[in-house]
Amino acid sequence: MAPLKLLFCGDVVGRSGREAVLRHVPALREKHDLDAVIVNVDNAAGGFGVTTDILREFARAGVDIFTGGDHVFDQKDALAMLQREQQLLRPHNFPPSVPGTGARIFTIRGGKKLLVLHLLGQVFHKEYLDSPFTCADATLAPYKLGGNVDAILVDMHAEATSEKMAIGHYLDGRVSAVVGSHTHVPTADARILKGGTAYQTDTGMCGDYDSIIGFEPTGPMQQFQHKYRKVRMEPANGTGTLSAALITLKADGL
Repeated sequence: MAPLKLLFCGDVVGRSGREAVLRHVPALREKHDLDAVIVNVDNAAGGFGVTTDILREFARAGVDIFTGGDHVFDQKDALAMLQREQQLLRPHNFPPSVPGTGARIFTIRGGKKLLVLHLLGQVFHKEYLDSPFTCADATLAPYKLGGNVDAILVDMHAEATSEKMAIGHYLDGRVSAVVGSHTHVPTADARILKGGTAYQTDTGMCGDYDSIIGFEPTGPMQQFQHKYRKVRMEPANGTGTLSAALITLKADGL
């Protein structure tokens, strides 16, 4: 059986990030014969959330699934969009009353079943969500790799590298891949864990790296120097770089 190939693109930041996705994803899809493309769109619309128009433009370019994060609710129509757009996930450890979901099975090429689970970390985040560990246990309980699902990918959107590493080890052997997002800086630790799960602490961002995590330096620097925010955070608009993880899986999903 042919291996399953997934591409996960890190946080898209502003126009530069969107252009990088539109420029590179179609060619990467063809070059690597990809089965599915997952993109984190938490900062795609001016640095804050995502819009329906952006989702549809990405879908035309070959993106199958979208994950969000702590900014997924920033746009005014976010709640309606989460109910309407089945390909868009918000973190699953928000309360069940929140529109949308953070875990869904997608049917990808060849009829394969891909479960994507999107979690938000607790450390240094103001949302005070349920434990991502408990949430993962409850979500994954009905599924078995190579059984009722062919692959399971987890997007762990978190600030602390230790929390991302912890969820990676916690889910090792139970999921196909744990990929980190949110910090916008790629980590040089992509590896296969002992139980067979592919892991990277952070895939980085799709955006202008001549910046401060994708934003024009003036806004962040003003806050660091003077401890208050007077200048609006604006995405940097230089040439964008696409940062992504290419994951190849065997028939058993690992």
